[in-house]
Amino acid sequence: MKLSEIIDFLDERIPMSLALKGDEIGFKKDYDLSQDIESVKIYMDLLPEDDINSENTLIITHHPPLFIPETPTYTIHSNWDIMDGGANEALAKALDLEVIDYFDDNTKIGRVCKANEKFTELKSNILMKFKNARIVNDTDDERTIRNVGIISGFGLKNPDYIKLAKAKNLDVLISGDMTQETAILAKNLKITLIDLTHHESEVPGLYALENILKELDINTEVIDKNPIEVIK
Repeated sequence: MKLSEIIDFLDERIPMSLALKGDEIGFKKDYDLSQDIESVKIYMDLLPEDDINSENTLIITHHPPLFIPETPTYTIHSNWDIMDGGANEALAKALDLEVIDYFDDNTKIGRVCKANEKFTELKSNILMKFKNARIVNDTDDERTIRNVGIISGFGLKNPDYIKLAKAKNLDVLISGDMTQETAILAKNLKITLIDLTHHESEVPGLYALENILKELDINTEVIDKNPIEVIK
């Protein structure tokens, strides 16, 4: 399949027009769009060591690379976060939550989800799937959780999102990138935060993207490489 055909397919399914202003999506340089592509590799972040310039390979990244790859590399970022059926829906599915609304109504970043379970059940589900989760304001295990905010990736580093979660009367806000500042803010506002880590909260979205690309009947693989390792 020609590279141009794959890109046309991606822009139809995940429009570039949805991306936030100034976001680095698409290609960082000009590639030969007429070349044949036989395999697609999906990365969260591309490192120089992975830029092997393999013949007939397209790399898709979620985060914009910090260098200009030689291998054709196409980035799908905030447009994938924002679109219905994208990264946030994939995270909701991984958490067994039902999406009912947008979290940030202005940008359509994040989702509000409906739940009806004890907090201990929500925690157990998270701990089965996300091994490095952290929490602020651990609450009563028997408390019924009804409204959960989720933001794939970066949500817990934004103080405005913590305030918005409180304003929306959410029981829990789940995302990644929690900081000392936002943890203290959440303590003051008495809202529970669960940090899955940035990388892990976006991994379900990589596999959802892989499923979309399978429609093309082309060899597609998710390369799940977390740059942050646990000291052993």
